[in-house]
Amino acid sequence: MGKVYTHIWTRLTTLVIATVLLSACEDVVEIETPSEPPRLIVDALIRVDITEQFMPIEIRVSETSNFFDENQITSVDRMVIIMQEEDENGTIIDTFSSSLAETTPGSGIYIPDPTFDADQRIPTSFVNRNIEYFLLIGFDGKNFVASTRFVPTTPIDNVEQGDGTIFDEDDTEIIVSFTDTPDREDFYVFDFSNGNFLETEDTFYEGQQFTFSYFFDDNVEPGDELDVSILGADESFYNYMSQLIEQSEGAFGPFSTPVATVRGNIINATNIDNDDVFDNLEAADNFALGYFAIVQEFKETIVVE
Repeated sequence: MGKVYTHIWTRLTTLVIATVLLSACEDVVEIETPSEPPRLIVDALIRVDITEQFMPIEIRVSETSNFFDENQITSVDRMVIIMQEEDENGTIIDTFSSSLAETTPGSGIYIPDPTFDADQRIPTSFVNRNIEYFLLIGFDGKNFVASTRFVPTTPIDNVEQGDGTIFDEDDTEIIVSFTDTPDREDFYVFDFSNGNFLETEDTFYEGQQFTFSYFFDDNVEPGDELDVSILGADESFYNYMSQLIEQSEGAFGPFSTPVATVRGNIINATNIDNDDVFDNLEAADNFALGYFAIVQEFKETIVVE
């Protein structure tokens, strides 16, 4: 009986709403949408294959736009990566720099400047040294800065297709196995292509092989190639990706927004009070969106059956 009454009530409610909409069809409805000044977005996740000679430095910049519009590609005034090598006591013993330039005007893509007399590419061998990396960006009269260190990871042991499903019989199951490095705290981010990410940490499988399934509910067809990558992550980057993944899976409608902006590690250093004591770093608008990280990547490719 409950289902019958519910069905009748739903139909009556629908008719009432339709009548109201038809009677007001000539009225102009103004929708207030969230509005704030454009904010710089920096995509600076550097994935390192340590078998290559140089790091694949490629940083993309854009700006947030109006609520219903796509983010807009932008250009910055300057971009440079500063590298400070330290000894075992934390004393700086050497400094290097890599100036970046836009690949083509208006692309918003920055790589080591090929027009410099000296090679601006960063050798992959730097990952074996105690180096802290600083990304410096000049944009619209402001100075943005982020810092990171190289984070290693462990190879993928195996990737195979399973026959399980979770929500829909058309799901595609991918089974991934890897072995955690013992005697250290590890965080991982998996990239399953097409904006599909998963984060995990080794609290319950430290030093052991771990196997899990990931289900694609997209339009995956037989013969498609899927790339599966494991990325190293420190705790800060892990937490950042965890928040992004949680928000992207939320049921946000066309007139709603996530409850909070996901804050990365790129700060607006223009008005920092002191070089040593950043008293005002917690200011609400004291950051750009995005993240700067240099991490090891292992990638496997599987063909969907």
